[in-house]
Amino acid sequence: MNVKIVLPVYNDWEALKLLIVKTENIFKDKKVQLSYLAIDDCSSLPFEAKVFEGINIKVIHLISNQGHQRAIAIGLSHLADNNDADLIVVMDSDGEDQPEHIVDLIAKSQQFPDKIIFAKRKKRTESLLFRTFYLVYKFIFKFLTGHVITFGNFSLIPASKLKKIANVSDIWNNFPGGVIRSKLPFDSVPLDRGVRLAGNSKMNFSSLVLHGMSAISVFLDFTAVRILLFATAMVLFSVIGSGVALYMKFVLNQATPGWASNLVMAFFIVFLQGFFIALFILFMVLSSRRYTSFIPYFGYKKYIDFIE
Repeated sequence: MNVKIVLPVYNDWEALKLLIVKTENIFKDKKVQLSYLAIDDCSSLPFEAKVFEGINIKVIHLISNQGHQRAIAIGLSHLADNNDADLIVVMDSDGEDQPEHIVDLIAKSQQFPDKIIFAKRKKRTESLLFRTFYLVYKFIFKFLTGHVITFGNFSLIPASKLKKIANVSDIWNNFPGGVIRSKLPFDSVPLDRGVRLAGNSKMNFSSLVLHGMSAISVFLDFTAVRILLFATAMVLFSVIGSGVALYMKFVLNQATPGWASNLVMAFFIVFLQGFFIALFILFMVLSSRRYTSFIPYFGYKKYIDFIE
């Protein structure tokens, strides 16, 4: 069995070497042939080939920094044209995706050979603050999209699904979200997240927020419908509330002086907010439909500087 491991890298060459050594040790007694495809996301630290001597690794150097999600999309698109593996594993290069769990992904894939298998996060090692914000993110994601996302990039892809994934435009913004949206069959395995093998994380709070927004953007039409319904409810609530206030003032004569006018003014503000939110969402969705979606498989080559 040939397994190709795809790893987006930004300056994490030391962690990558430790990860590969660890992976090779895990699979040295198994009938698995490993090879590696690292996507260098325009790192400021150079790739030193002699450090990886004896390892079957190819490095795609990107011409500019594109971020992890697009680096993965470029790597998978390149493999769709140049694949010699039976299974493709996507994982981070810092070691937080533990290589021993590749065995679990392969075992699950043998049960469901036509499915993409994701590592579902069972236990995380981040700080309490991070985990709190992550729970908030999952709630917002569920509320806005109607979907539940409990996994990241760590996954196993059968070779038969590789070209189909590379033709999914949404993986350009978010790989797991794109797979969910694509309707391709997938499953997951509950696995613990590991710790970084070397160096410091490049992910800060802003990056995390942007990553979450990119996942939500994959489901823009679902999100837009839900926000539109919420804005419509705001408008209806303000109209009904204003009607009740005016009825109490002019029909029942129960309103104290100034109370009804203040209440109607407040409902009018809510009405305007709901109306303009609905208008903005409507124009945003209609505007997005004017442009052709970017398909990674057909456009990835222009982002590659060179391959070694």
